[in-house]
Amino acid sequence: MDAAVVYGSDAAEDARLRVVAEFEPANLHGEKELDRLLDAIAGMPLVLVLDGVQDPHNLGACLRSADAAGVGLVILPRDGSSGLTPVARRAAAGAAEVMPILLATNLARVLRRLKDRGLWLAGTTDRSEQDLYQADLGGPLVLVMGREETGLGKGIANRCDRLVSLPMAGSVSSLNVSVATGICLYEVVRQRR
Repeated sequence: MDAAVVYGSDAAEDARLRVVAEFEPANLHGEKELDRLLDAIAGMPLVLVLDGVQDPHNLGACLRSADAAGVGLVILPRDGSSGLTPVARRAAAGAAEVMPILLATNLARVLRRLKDRGLWLAGTTDRSEQDLYQADLGGPLVLVMGREETGLGKGIANRCDRLVSLPMAGSVSSLNVSVATGICLYEVVRQRR
């Protein structure tokens, strides 16, 4: 964020001060805050985990869909993902500033803690025989989305209670992660109604 401030009269227009400020948004949290963040979710918990999304446009679009679908918490790995860059924030259209976001140092440990709290983990992969529309996604849920190109890592997929796929009728084999995230989140919303 930068801003120019002019002091004095018109004659002093060249006396400008540039102010650059960096800040840590209040909605970014560490692993130690997981229980408090889960306790703050009203109603049936819905958590979105984005496992290593690399493109900041995709990350921003996923955050925007998460906010629109009523996700209570988004979890990102601290390393190995895009991070909340200015591009991601712009693509999120305001959602990056209001969504509670947990930066996980150890994603496997956070997933285990979510399961211990009674949330079901549903991962998305094209290797699943159960499609999204056959799965029961109505309870306390963590939706786990994989990174572009490679999808969910095997270790993360093995931690999920169920794996689901999106039915693909055309000639392409997969969707952009932000599109797939929106589709999956709104299937959860539909089932909860």
